[in-house]
Amino acid sequence: MDLDAYVAEHASEWARLEQLVRRRRLSAAEADELITLYQRTATHLSAVQSRTPDPALIGRLSRLVSRARAAVAGSSAPAWRSVLSFFTVTFPAAVYQAWRWWSTIAVTSSVVAFALIAYIGAHPSLAAKLGTDEQLRHLVDHDFADYYSEYAAQNFALKVWTNNALVAAICLISGIVLLPVVYMLYQNIVGVGVTGGVMVAFGRSDVFFGLITPHGLLELTAVFVAAGVGMRMGWSWISPPPTVPRGQALGAAMRSAVMVALGLVVVLMISGVIEAFVTPSSLPTWARVGIGVLAFSGFLFYVVFFGRRAVRRGYTGDLDSHLRGDYTPTA
Repeated sequence: MDLDAYVAEHASEWARLEQLVRRRRLSAAEADELITLYQRTATHLSAVQSRTPDPALIGRLSRLVSRARAAVAGSSAPAWRSVLSFFTVTFPAAVYQAWRWWSTIAVTSSVVAFALIAYIGAHPSLAAKLGTDEQLRHLVDHDFADYYSEYAAQNFALKVWTNNALVAAICLISGIVLLPVVYMLYQNIVGVGVTGGVMVAFGRSDVFFGLITPHGLLELTAVFVAAGVGMRMGWSWISPPPTVPRGQALGAAMRSAVMVALGLVVVLMISGVIEAFVTPSSLPTWARVGIGVLAFSGFLFYVVFFGRRAVRRGYTGDLDSHLRGDYTPTA
C-alpha cells in the first residue's frame, strides 16, 4: 500500500468526519453522513493497521474512530450520576410506591408492641412468669443496657448492620410467599414488646425507651419497609393488575424489591452507626432520642419528597426500560 496516496485519497473524508463529531446538533442528513463516514474510517483504520502500520496515522485514526463511535452510540453516563439517580429517583420511588404496605405494617406492629408493653407492665405477676426473679433483675439492671456497650463501637456497628440487613433480606426474599414475613415480624415485635413490658414492670421504662428509641425508630422502619415491599411482591403474582400478565407483574415487583434492598443497606448502616455510637454514649437522653427522631424524620421526608416527585414523573422504582428486557404484546 502506498501510504501517501492512501492518505491523500481519504483525507477529505476524515476531515469531514472531524467536523461532524465536533457539532452538538446534526440534521438528519448529517447524522446519516456521520454514520457512513464512521464506518468507512473504521475500515480505513483496519486496513492501515494490517498493511502499513504507521504509528502516527494509526493514532490519529483511532482517536477519530473513538470520538465518532461516542457520537453515534452515545457516551454512557458517569458512575457518580448513576449513583445519584439511584438515591434521588429509583430507591425513593420504589419505597414510595409501596408506602401503603409498609406504613400499614408499621402501624399494626407498633400497636401490638405497645399493647404488649402496656399489658405486661401493668401486670407484674405476668412479667414474673417470664423468668426467675434473679434472671429478670439481671435483665433489667444489667443485660439490657450492657448489650449496647459489650463490644467495641465499630465492631458492634458492623454486627448490628449485618444482623439487621439479614432480617431485612429475609423479609424481602420471603415476601413472595407472604407468611414467612408475618412470622419474622411477629418474632421481632413480640421480642420488643415482652422486653419492654418487663422493663416497665420493674420501673425501668426510662432506660428502655431511652436506649431503644435513638436507633430503633430508623432500624424498625427499615425492617417495616423491607417487609412491606416483600409482601407487595408476593401480592403481585396473587393479584396482578388486570392488564398486566402475572409473570410480568412479578418481575417488575422483584426488580423494585432489589432496588429497595440496595438502598436499605445504607439506611441500616446509618441506624447501626447510631446504635453503636449514639445509643450507649454519655449524651443526655434527650440528645440521644433527638438524634434518633431526626434520623427517622429525615428518612420519611426523603422518601416522601424524592419518592413522590419521582412517581409523578413516571418512575416506579423499576430498572430503566432498556434494562428490563422486551415483552411481546398479548391479548
